Formats: sequence, structure tokens, C-alpha cells
Amino acid sequence: MFEVKVSRKRLIAIPKAVAEKLGIVEGMKLKLYVEGDRIVLEPVRDALWFAIYGPKVARITFEEVEEESIREQEKLANTS
Repeated sequence: MFEVKVSRKRLIAIPKAVAEKLGIVEGMKLKLYVEGDRIVLEPVRDALWFAIYGPKVARITFEEVEEESIREQEKLANTS
């Protein structure tokens, strides 16, 4: 448990240990809501976060990416 102080502008600092445990970094968005008499903060996990830090469910090789790129470029060339 941590104690934090509310500033004059009603700002609080998230303790480093808490931020690290939850993966909260500078610029990240947080969801804030009230549950009874408690304030709850939750990290907002956007698509970029999941791409970088989320679980990996599939693998793709560079060759597969290149093949798909060529197919898509051919489609675009054929529609012009």
C-alpha cells in the first residue's frame, strides 16, 4: 500500500513500483472511475500496446510479409 499526496491542482503521482508493476509509462492513458468510495485507475491497453507487449498468438516470417506485400501491390497495379 502506498500513500500519495494530492497537489493544489488535484494531481497525484503514481509511485514508481506501482507504475512498473502495471506497465504504466509516460504518455499512457489511464481509465479512472469511482467504485463506492474508492478511486480506481486502470491502464488503457490500445492496439499499439498489445502489438508491443501483448501475448504473441501467431508468427509470420519476413518472406510471408514480402509475399503478401507483392500480392497487394499487384492488386493495386491491376486496378489502376
